[in-house]
Amino acid sequence: MSITTTKPAEPREVLRTQLVRMSGEFKTALPSHITTDKFQRVIMTAAQQNPELIEADRRSLLMAATKCATDGLLPDGREAAFVIFNSKVKVTRPDGSKGEEWRKLVQYMPMRAGVLKRALNSGHVSSLQGHVVYENDHFIWHQGTDEKLEHRPLFPGDRGKAIGAYAVAHIKGDDRPLFRVMDIARIEKARAVSKSATGPAWSQWWDEMAIKTVIRNLAKDLPSSAEIEEIARRDDEVPQVGESIATIDEVLTDEQRALPAPSKLDVLEGAIVS
Repeated sequence: MSITTTKPAEPREVLRTQLVRMSGEFKTALPSHITTDKFQRVIMTAAQQNPELIEADRRSLLMAATKCATDGLLPDGREAAFVIFNSKVKVTRPDGSKGEEWRKLVQYMPMRAGVLKRALNSGHVSSLQGHVVYENDHFIWHQGTDEKLEHRPLFPGDRGKAIGAYAVAHIKGDDRPLFRVMDIARIEKARAVSKSATGPAWSQWWDEMAIKTVIRNLAKDLPSSAEIEEIARRDDEVPQVGESIATIDEVLTDEQRALPAPSKLDVLEGAIVS
């Protein structure tokens, strides 16, 4: 009598299988210029570059991918990125006792290039850019009837500490540029009221977050303000590191709970779909 055994599949292949199963959802959400195959390949590349994504709560990763697809961005580190944060989650143990444990949850974060892409795709804005200003840069800002902004970054050399950021936009049919300037104090004030103030987004990508803060402020004067605000507010959906969540289901939301969790078939080598 012979016994046939199967060995567990590689975690990356399990993820690949789940992404394939969600092809229909991705195709519905993605814009026409991004194919489902390309979107899935970018996610797998992100997981290869950051193995923690494989270890994190799977449903939170799949939900983050779905939101990214809905916004028409690629999680390639340029348009968007997956951020991992730890959160204390209240759980009920098999013996009925209750307690708390740390969970790695994944959140999708639009990057500067992604926000700019959405603004330009709105059809109302012909150009939009944002930059951080450093203390050794040449920076002139005039207000009044003859508004002017001039920025010459120090290059090469030590630009020093960041002192602020600005954003400049051109609306189609109007030669007059619109711009917004914010110093460190205003940027940090905006950060303080953000739900992601202490999260990894600000600690790992301060420049990106500072520029997005200024763009979000400028967007109030742009015809595409709704599109920019919709994508920029994704940052507010990130809980602070260590924030206590009542249950894992509460942070996952209805849509996220409906996403497929790894099944027994997923972890068997014979269940892998290539």
